[in-house]
Amino acid sequence: MSLRASYTLIAPLYDALVGPALDRVRRRSLARLPGGTGEHILLSGVGTGLDLPWLPACHHYTALDLTRAMLRKALPRGRHLDIRWVQGDSQRLPFADDAFDHALLHLILAIVPDTRAALAESARVVRPGGRLLVLDKFLRRGEAAWLRRLANPLIRRIATRTDVVLEDALAGVRGLRVLSDEPALAGGWFRMVTLEKTRAQDLPDSSGSSSSRRGQVSQTIPPSNATATAASIRYQSNPVIPGAFQIYDANARL
Repeated sequence: MSLRASYTLIAPLYDALVGPALDRVRRRSLARLPGGTGEHILLSGVGTGLDLPWLPACHHYTALDLTRAMLRKALPRGRHLDIRWVQGDSQRLPFADDAFDHALLHLILAIVPDTRAALAESARVVRPGGRLLVLDKFLRRGEAAWLRRLANPLIRRIATRTDVVLEDALAGVRGLRVLSDEPALAGGWFRMVTLEKTRAQDLPDSSGSSSSRRGQVSQTIPPSNATATAASIRYQSNPVIPGAFQIYDANARL
């Protein structure tokens, strides 16, 4: 089962499954958001928007998720925010390089099939000096965790991976440094990690261009007057209006 299909099925139950258990740690993690006003922040893997009620309204947000069913559940929670909604893949972001000041990655890096690609893409679209605020479950190098590793082949097909080692993923992404790494829940399985982009990304790929991994953005709700481009998302806000909202579909594939 694809990730998109499984999370379409999970969407109606997601809040009950993970909401109360992670509410306190979400709020702790969100306290790391910058002060001031007017920052452009990417919410990569926004899910049903459980973070949205705790986000300060002084910033500009772009909320991306692979699954339309999750985005539809998130929409009402973003009414108080200056927010743009995008359906797309965290492993292949449809945004220009250095388009955001910071990125929030809550419970996404251990879900996507390629943690390294998701990290590299977030680093690409954040400006030098910007931060990646990570909250997720990670094993440490050399940690046995035999039950989690044993369960992974099945659970990863349904909801999430349980064998991700963040240090291994970071080793393949240049230009990121760890500012902080602290346990958050479940004896340190869940961790809050703050990463800083130290320089422009130079991520090789098959075409020789760091930006060829970008997805294409097309307007799908309502049918297009589509002059929207990936780069414009940084500068335009689209407050949610019930019955007249827009979701940009990045034509993501897993």
